[in-house]
Amino acid sequence: MYNIQKAVSRLDYAPKLKEVEITDIKKGLGVFVPKPDKAVSFAALKQTLKKAGYKLDTADITIDGKLIREADKWLLLNEPSGQKFLLESKTFEKFGFEPDSSFEITGIWKTVGEGTSAQEVVELQSAKKAETTTKAATVGSVKNAAGDGKPVFRFLNTSFVKPSPLSIDGKENESEKSLAPIRTTSPGLTVYQGGAIVPRFYFIKQHLGELDVYRQVLDVSVSYTPTTKIQLEAEIPFSRTFFDDGENEGSGSGLGNVTLWGKYRFFRTVKTYGDRQAAFRLGLELPTGKKNAPSEREINAPAFVRQQLTPISGGFSPRFDVALSQAGGRFIFGGNIEGILRTERDGFRLGDEIRINTDFEYVLLPFEYAKPGRELFVILETSFIARSKGRFGGLEVPASSSTEFYISPGLQFTAAPRFVIEGSLQIPLVDNSGAAMLRTDYNFLFGLKYLF
Repeated sequence: MYNIQKAVSRLDYAPKLKEVEITDIKKGLGVFVPKPDKAVSFAALKQTLKKAGYKLDTADITIDGKLIREADKWLLLNEPSGQKFLLESKTFEKFGFEPDSSFEITGIWKTVGEGTSAQEVVELQSAKKAETTTKAATVGSVKNAAGDGKPVFRFLNTSFVKPSPLSIDGKENESEKSLAPIRTTSPGLTVYQGGAIVPRFYFIKQHLGELDVYRQVLDVSVSYTPTTKIQLEAEIPFSRTFFDDGENEGSGSGLGNVTLWGKYRFFRTVKTYGDRQAAFRLGLELPTGKKNAPSEREINAPAFVRQQLTPISGGFSPRFDVALSQAGGRFIFGGNIEGILRTERDGFRLGDEIRINTDFEYVLLPFEYAKPGRELFVILETSFIARSKGRFGGLEVPASSSTEFYISPGLQFTAAPRFVIEGSLQIPLVDNSGAAMLRTDYNFLFGLKYLF
């Protein structure tokens, strides 16, 4: 829903982003008070949301102003903005309208016509007579930014998304609830014409015989979403490694391989309080990481094992990923399949990989889920990794393949509409790694996500 708020805030008459309130996440309803001195347009609001991938179904508007009679038409003049609204009703007489009297009216809002001939129209639902502007402000309007009590208008029950699946010029609507996998690739695209900064900290323990290895990895990803179907991302890791084989110990640190991603969401269908979507990603892992391994004097281990103590797994590596998700109510399921083709760097590389991840989520809190924000997700993810034999010095290394299966319970908390905190512990259930491969004992992840 942050995507809706950001889209609305781009309008010249809209308030600041944080003042656009989502009131019912299930029905896609929101409220905001426009700037008091700006003319408003239903057509502009609808077009702005459409660009962001949403359909504006209906909007109710409440306005304070002075009635004007022009021939057989009634108009309401909102004095702070100077804008006139044409009123429609089959029973004007029941409202007791009089020219130049002050009224607060509520009705269904629309724009009729285009360009300079466009007219904002309100189909009346209710009307209250206001004796003074001060009274009008107390019975339903909101004071303007100057706080001088002048009446302004506001929008109520603005339905951003219809409950049933819809398509707008072939583009599917955005979901009313964002998906939240941690280790599994999401087909979602974060924020339209915006993005996310996601720093993640990994604390990893590995071993091989008497050798114990401890890694601390900071992985920072920055993504940007220029359209409702495309996302661009850069992933930058920095690693520190400490090792101890009982006789020797040492450490090293350095930049890992930077990966550039492009994601295309090729399928989406929306329903009430959930959706289905699918996307594929193409990635290029660049040979930017530190490649210098500890020497034989620093640790008594084969060269292929010593190379695994660096922040890299090889050189230039294309990556391919297909992800899907299904959300409904409080339950979310997702999964992805990824392939990695590794090339050698200075004669070293781990084997090519196939990774299959699954993601099961449940919105635990709040129990009454009416508004977005402060959700607590309980997450259970699994990872299956099949790795072929690695190479060193131009030769295939025996016992360097592996088949691994991990389970990762985790929590994710939406502390604010643009800020997420997450944690996940990955532990192995099956590890059929060869004698030349480091084995993972645990992998703890702590992450933050900031949307912009």
